[in-house]
Amino acid sequence: MTDFTMKTGDDGVAIITWDVPGKSMNVLSLEGWDELDALIDQALADDAVKGVVITSGKKDFAGGMDLNVIARMKTSAGDDPAKGLFEGLMRSHGILRKIERAGMDPKTNKGGKPIAAALPGTALGIGLEIPLACHRIFAADNPKAKIGLPEIMVGIFPGMGGTTRVSRMMGAMQASPILLEGKLNDPKKAKSLGLIHEVVDDPVAAAREWVLNAKDTDIVKPWDQKGFKFPGGAPYHPAGFMTFVGASAMVNGKTQGVYPAAKALLSAVYEGALVPFDTAIKIEARWFTSVLMNPSSEAMIRSLFINKEALEKGANRPEAPDQTVKKVGIMGAGMMGAGIAYVSANAGIEVVLIDQEQAAADRGKSYSEDILDKGIKRKKVTEEKKTEVLGRITATTDYDALKGCDLVVEAVFEDPGIKAEVTKKVEAVVGPDCIFATNTSTLPIGELAKASERPEQFIGIHFFSPVDKMMLVEIIKGAQTGDRAVAKALDYVRQIRKTPIVVNDARFFYANRCIIPYINEGVRMVKEGVEPALIENAAKMLGFPLGPLQLVDETSIDLGVKIAKATRAAMGDDYPDEAVDEVLFWMADQGRMGRKSKSGFYAYAEDGKRVGLWEGLGDKYAVADDQPELTRVQHRLMMAQVLEAVRAFEQGVLEDIREGDVGAILGWGFAPWSGGPFSWLDIIGAAKAVEICDTLTAECGARFTTPELLRDLAKGGDSFYGRFGDGAAMEAA
Repeated sequence: MTDFTMKTGDDGVAIITWDVPGKSMNVLSLEGWDELDALIDQALADDAVKGVVITSGKKDFAGGMDLNVIARMKTSAGDDPAKGLFEGLMRSHGILRKIERAGMDPKTNKGGKPIAAALPGTALGIGLEIPLACHRIFAADNPKAKIGLPEIMVGIFPGMGGTTRVSRMMGAMQASPILLEGKLNDPKKAKSLGLIHEVVDDPVAAAREWVLNAKDTDIVKPWDQKGFKFPGGAPYHPAGFMTFVGASAMVNGKTQGVYPAAKALLSAVYEGALVPFDTAIKIEARWFTSVLMNPSSEAMIRSLFINKEALEKGANRPEAPDQTVKKVGIMGAGMMGAGIAYVSANAGIEVVLIDQEQAAADRGKSYSEDILDKGIKRKKVTEEKKTEVLGRITATTDYDALKGCDLVVEAVFEDPGIKAEVTKKVEAVVGPDCIFATNTSTLPIGELAKASERPEQFIGIHFFSPVDKMMLVEIIKGAQTGDRAVAKALDYVRQIRKTPIVVNDARFFYANRCIIPYINEGVRMVKEGVEPALIENAAKMLGFPLGPLQLVDETSIDLGVKIAKATRAAMGDDYPDEAVDEVLFWMADQGRMGRKSKSGFYAYAEDGKRVGLWEGLGDKYAVADDQPELTRVQHRLMMAQVLEAVRAFEQGVLEDIREGDVGAILGWGFAPWSGGPFSWLDIIGAAKAVEICDTLTAECGARFTTPELLRDLAKGGDSFYGRFGDGAAMEAA
């Protein structure tokens, strides 16, 4: 079976159809490359062929390169991987350049055969880079189609000519959202940007007609014509100079220098703009090779695509019949419950949203209405869609409405007594097969399950706020939770199009277990006299979206106080964070509760906008004259989280390091460039990690004690993904 086939009509137009067997979306494989190359050669050599149209046999054109192939490119590139990668990339560039030049005379630019692309729908990555090498791109008038180059989102950049061609088509300034931000556009927007040429009802028919009427001048790209000038000005042109200076500042400001792909992309554009096209694609290939050789890109592809996709497809789902949710009950219509109701109804699930008072239940339903109204304003949602989604939500105080629910998600206050009361009331109404899930971020599932008559059907489902935007859902198994409950939770998370991780019951589960030490380490350093700006910027320079002080402001300081008190009560003499509590409790006593009170570690304007770190903090906790090195602060912030991830895996709370990495990035924004905690440890090496831990333990205390697993990996020269990368659990290794 082949990915590409060609059929030549009586009119002399050869239609090359991309249709990968067994896949709903075309992705390019190395075998596919060879097939396309051979068909282009055949078409160019056949005198009966007047021109070519490349299209798809599916509803979309292509989703890009198979990232599993990209992930293996480095290891399969031979003893000299950089050389092997570069040569492989240049062979691929050669195929696209063959399409672009189409047999025309190199001196006169005449005698070539017109080649057009006909896109029925979405065209991403290499699925757009192939059309960009064609002479004209026709896209179907399909508003659901997405056209763009999203490679930057997974740690690489458009390395098959996309970077060089798009920057030459529209200039560096106009190309930056497409290349550096990976923005996707519908066909009409893509046409207005100059990314494609035509939006039509029948792209194959329109492309065929164009091919039959194209002249020699219609198929010569601007950069292959004499006198070509880089749009917006080349780097040595006054306008171009300012563009590239600004672009460099923007890239470094947004990435803090920790995302290699963005810097490499900008370098490829800058250097490529100084030379002819064929030299520019060599430069692009060299920078792309550099990115592929960087362990950051390998880790990002693995975590953000391969591992994420595996988890979403049920890599750790237990054997159980299909557990698709038909009707879900949501207990509690606060912000969390309202968000869960929205994502459920939006996924086509019937929802019963219950609160103590009808007004509260109605407010919870209006949360969905507000989101849908915003979507209508952005032309992403229709009035019909809004009516349909809202029609699936029943807001009520009546528990009898839960009859027929196959899943109930409780999202009431974090109070064991209230949760127990709700559990009993729900189980008195629902059928015996209904799965009961509690949405909690801190309370042990085993304790909450004591209120249930069916603990094997009781499970934790921890959503992150805001539910409609956060992609991660943490599923927590209690000691008695059965396989069907786990399967139900996983199938439900798949239905609402989010990414699940499954962990075992323990204090703070996985995500909060790692987040809280990050916050605490930042607060602890404030008490020690470390400059707050150093703490915050050290975190941001590691790629974290928020520094620990800003994060505690966002989540609220009084919540931190509440968690600290509960943890101290549970741990007794083993409680390790008195120094942190001193600062947090003092802040709470000052009434500085964070963003919600417009006062916290940061100062805020009346409109709630942050205006800088609060100067009064230094009056209570003076900044020391001697400040630690940036690297030491960063090691403390990183290891505070990473060591908890390792301990969670050692203790069996986390059963799969893939879930640990994906959960960290999606749950709290752990340095995405690193691929997650376990990937980061593999990047620096276990031996280096042990060295850092031993130093921090001596300087800062036992919280940085090296886990035995990490020390064992260092002794054997092993890595986490080398030993556990296939999803093996700690006890199975």
